[in-house]
Amino acid sequence: MNTHHPFDCASIAPRPLSRRLALQTASAGFGWLAMSSLLAAEKSNKPKLDPLAPKSTHFAARAKRVIFLCMQGAPSHMDTFDHKPKLNADAGQRGGKGTLVGSPYPFRQHGKSGLWIADLFPNIAKHADELCLLRSMTTDIPNHPQGMTMLHTGSTNFVRPSLGSWVLYGLGKESADLPGFISLNPPLGNAGVFGSAFLPAIYQGQRIGSLKETEEALGTAAVNDIRNPSLTTDRQRRQLDFVQAMNRDLLAATGGDSEVEGIIQSYEQAFVMQSSVPRVMDLSNESPAMLDLYGIGSSRTDTFGRQCLLARRFAEAGVRFIEITHGSWDHHQSLKSRLAKGASEIDQPIAALLTDLKQRGLLKDTLIVWGGEFGRTPDGKGGDGRNHNAKGFTMWLAGGGVKGGVSHGATDDYGRVAVEKPMHIHDLHATILAILGLDHERLTYEYAGRPFRLTNVSGIVAQEILA
Repeated sequence: MNTHHPFDCASIAPRPLSRRLALQTASAGFGWLAMSSLLAAEKSNKPKLDPLAPKSTHFAARAKRVIFLCMQGAPSHMDTFDHKPKLNADAGQRGGKGTLVGSPYPFRQHGKSGLWIADLFPNIAKHADELCLLRSMTTDIPNHPQGMTMLHTGSTNFVRPSLGSWVLYGLGKESADLPGFISLNPPLGNAGVFGSAFLPAIYQGQRIGSLKETEEALGTAAVNDIRNPSLTTDRQRRQLDFVQAMNRDLLAATGGDSEVEGIIQSYEQAFVMQSSVPRVMDLSNESPAMLDLYGIGSSRTDTFGRQCLLARRFAEAGVRFIEITHGSWDHHQSLKSRLAKGASEIDQPIAALLTDLKQRGLLKDTLIVWGGEFGRTPDGKGGDGRNHNAKGFTMWLAGGGVKGGVSHGATDDYGRVAVEKPMHIHDLHATILAILGLDHERLTYEYAGRPFRLTNVSGIVAQEILA
C-alpha cells in the first residue's frame, strides 16, 4: 500500500556550525543557539519529528541499503563487461575519430546465465548469476567533472544533493549511533559526491579519508575532529547536556525552530560517533581468513579490500548508503597495462564483498551498484587507449531488488552508442530509488520557490530488471 512520503516539499533546515564555533559555544557556558532562537522567536512552527528517524516508503522496498562501488575515471565497457567481437575483428581499421582498438583481453561466458565477462575479472565472474549488467547506459557530458557530478546528483551544471543524501532524506537512518550515509575515499574537489546542497545539512554524507590521502593505506583514515583533546567523555556529555537543555527549552518556548532542531540533532550524532565509528572501523576482530578473503595484506588489493570490508561492516551496522571509490580508470593510453592493474586491485575485494554479504544474509536486501561516470570509445590514438564516451557504457547492479544473470540493453557492434533500451543516469537513479521503495517523482524538496527531485523532470524505472 502506498503511503504519502512525510518529507515531500519540506522546509529548509540548518547548516552545521563550525567546530570552532561549537567549542566557543560550549566553553562560554551558555547556548549560542538559544540566542539565535530568541532572535527568531517570531517563528511559531510546530516541533518536527527527528529528521533522521526511519520513514515510511512509498511502496514495498526490495532493498534496505545501497553500496555504491564508484570507479572514477570511466572504465572501458568493451574491455570489461560488454563483449564486442566485431570490434576485435575490425581492429586497426579507421573508425570514428581514430583507429579501432580491439580489446586486449578475451571474454568468456560465465554461470548458468552465460554472461560475457572479460578475463580481467575471474573472481567477479564467479558471481555472474547475481549480476545485472546495464549495457546501455548514457549520460550528458563526456568530461570527468561534469560526468561525476551527473552520476552523483543528476545534474551537470548546478549544485544539487547527492544520491546518498536523497536516499537518507527519503528513508532516514537505521542506526541510532552511526551516520546514515558514509563516503569512503571520495575524490578530492568534488563535494557533490557526498554533499547535501540545499537539503538540510544533516543529510550530508560523512566523508572518511579521500582518494589521494588514502591511496597508500586506508587503515590510517579517520573522521576528523572526532575526539575532544581537552575533555573526557563524561565531561563532554555533561557539557553537551547543559547546552542542549537550554536549546530544548527555547525550542519549546518558540514553538519550534528548524535550525535549532537540526543543530541539536547534529550535536547528538557527533557525540555518539566518537565511539561508534571507530568501533566499526576496527578490523582487529576480523579473522585472518576474512582478511585474506578481501585481499587485505596484499600490496595489490589491500587498500580497496579494506574499503570493501568496511562497507560490509557499515552495512551490517545499519548504515543506509555507503560509497567507496577506486580511481585511475582514465585510460587514454597504456590501456592494456593500466586496465589490468586496476582490475587486479578490485576483482578479489568485490567478489569477497558479494560472497560475504551473501553468507551473512545481507545481499538479499543490499543493492550493489558498480560503475563510473561514462564509458570509452572503440577508437583511440596510438592503438593502446580509448577516449571519453557518454553515448553508451556499462554499469552493473547486484543483490537486493534486481534479477541476477541478466543483461539489460545493448550498444552497437563497436560499443559506441546505446541502441537497445538506452538507460540514462536519471533512469538509473529512478530505478535505485524504486528498489528502495521510493517514487522518484514524489521524493521532492522545495527550494527557491519550486520543488526539486533527484531525477529533475526525467527518469524511467527499469521495471524488467526488478526482482
